[in-house]
Amino acid sequence: MILAAAQTSPTRFDINANLADHYRFIELAAKNNADLVLFPELSISGYEREKAAELAFEPNDSRLSEIRKLAVKNKIVIIAGAPIRMNKELYIGAFVFQPDDTVSVYTKQFLHTGEEVYYHSSFDFNQVLELKNEQLTIAICADINHPGHAEQAKKLNTSIYLASIFWEPQDMARAYQTLSAYAKNHSMNVLMSNFTGQSWGLDVGGESGFWDKTGDLVANLNSSESGLLLIEKEGDNWAGKKIKF
Repeated sequence: MILAAAQTSPTRFDINANLADHYRFIELAAKNNADLVLFPELSISGYEREKAAELAFEPNDSRLSEIRKLAVKNKIVIIAGAPIRMNKELYIGAFVFQPDDTVSVYTKQFLHTGEEVYYHSSFDFNQVLELKNEQLTIAICADINHPGHAEQAKKLNTSIYLASIFWEPQDMARAYQTLSAYAKNHSMNVLMSNFTGQSWGLDVGGESGFWDKTGDLVANLNSSESGLLLIEKEGDNWAGKKIKF
C-alpha cells in the first residue's frame, strides 16, 4: 500500500486554478503508484469563511467530474476538501472519490470558534473507508483537538487516521504532539496533510507527515514547499519518500 499527502498552496478565490493543481497532484501520486491521496482542509476552495457560501459545492457538483474521472482512471482514492451544501446547510467537508466512480462526503464534526457563523457541523457523515485490508477514517482540522474524535475512530477499528488540516506555523508543534499521541495511544497510523504558503490571509505551517502506530514520525515535508509525501507499507513497517511539486 502507498499513501500520499498533498501539501498544496491554494490560490485565493480561484476554484479553477485549485482544481488544476489537484489534477497535477493526483497524476503525480498515481505515477508513484499511490492507492490514496489526501489533500488539506478545504483544499479546493482554500480555507475561507466569509466567502464560503459563494465557493460552495453540491455533493454531485459537475465541477468535480474530472477528479472523479482521475480516481477511476488511476484506481486511486482521492480525498479533497470544499465547503459542501447539503440539506440547505453549509458544511466544511471532504469529498471521497473512489475508483468505482462513487463519491461520498465527510463533514467536520468540531468547528473552530468563529466557524459556526458560516458553517454547520455534523456527526452524520463519518464513513469508514476500506483499502487493502486497512480501515481508514477522516478528521478535518479542529476534529483533532477533541480526543473523543480519535477515540471514536479507534472504536470503528481504524488502522489509518487521515487528518486534513489548516494549521499555522506556531501551532505545528502541538499538532505533531497530538497526532503522535493518537497514533501511540490508539495503535493506529496517522497521515496528515496541511497547506503551505498562505490561505485566508494567514501563513500556513506545512509539515505534512505520517506517524506509525507506535507514535514515531516516519517522514514529513518541510514548512515552506509544495510537494507530495509518499508513504509505503513494507511488511509491518512504513517508509517515506518526498517529491517536490
